[in-house]
Amino acid sequence: MPLAPSIVERIARARGDLRMGVPVVLTGPGGAALVVAVEALDAARLADLRLLGTPELAITLRRAETLKARAYDGDLARLEVPETAGIDWLRALANPVDDLRVPMKGPFQSLRGGAADLHRAAIALAKSAHLLPAALLVPVADGPTLAAAHALTLLALSEVAPELLRGSPLHPVVSARVPMVASEAGRVHVFRPEDGGAEHYAIEIGRPDRSQPVLARLHSACFTGDVLGSLKCDCGPQLRAALAQMGAEGPGVLLYLNQEGRGIGLANKMRAYALQDQGFDTVEANHRLGFEDDERDFRIGAGLLKQMGFSAVRLMTNNPNKLRMMAANGVTVAERVPLHVGQTEQNAAYLATKAAKSGHLA
Repeated sequence: MPLAPSIVERIARARGDLRMGVPVVLTGPGGAALVVAVEALDAARLADLRLLGTPELAITLRRAETLKARAYDGDLARLEVPETAGIDWLRALANPVDDLRVPMKGPFQSLRGGAADLHRAAIALAKSAHLLPAALLVPVADGPTLAAAHALTLLALSEVAPELLRGSPLHPVVSARVPMVASEAGRVHVFRPEDGGAEHYAIEIGRPDRSQPVLARLHSACFTGDVLGSLKCDCGPQLRAALAQMGAEGPGVLLYLNQEGRGIGLANKMRAYALQDQGFDTVEANHRLGFEDDERDFRIGAGLLKQMGFSAVRLMTNNPNKLRMMAANGVTVAERVPLHVGQTEQNAAYLATKAAKSGHLA
């Protein structure tokens, strides 16, 4: 019986390594490289990496645009790391917290020519670990031998690239009755992904008829709004209003998806909040961090609905992307049910930005 970890398990291990600042080894047709997330890198390990080769910094196009660095690889930029550059230089390029205080960080020497596939995979791994999307790569001659000698996680690009694009299958773990304020007839289902990622939850109200469109909401976890009652967003009021409407109408299902901060994680969301305090809107803040407007995977919601036996929904949302993704993944949206609650003086600009830049509906 094989005991070696599968590619899914090795990717999960690599995410943990990157979060702790431990390098992983990526191999591809064009060679191999040691990869470490800039956010978790320290000076001692940077010195050790320099003994093995010349480091290169990979950042997303969004971050490169902020830094005014040339991106010759389309969706990313590869930057030379000067011999005199230390850990502070790397962190300043990865983290925009000091961009306004020290706006001129260049000039940068962007690399061009050759393959950028390893760099692209390194950024994707950092994103999937909810780290800043900036990675240091050190090209090496023999990746497998180096990985074996130092007990490092080894990933082949041909295996890792498809897995990073594929949605991880979700499996039911347990369900139990939970009487709630919205409805005493509540049941919570817990689903766990195969890739070791965060669990997702389905809250079923009453006994929905699977043959009819069900009143449904895809709600992304928002610690600040759902738990703390933050006034910067409308997430908490939307959560409670959706449950209340389901309780009033009878049946319904709310999917609570652990995709905090539009999929960038709570730490990066707080970084975005700090940038908003400097005057940037929610979209601009995400871009300065190196992320897209929205990094969530709505395939998760469609998959859970189908797994629970729902093929059609009356979807409670203002987000047109959710409507498109439901249809693209085999769930019919019979009706869009607007959900406009929780507007405050503090979140007026945020809601306006979502409407103007993300196309949220009235």
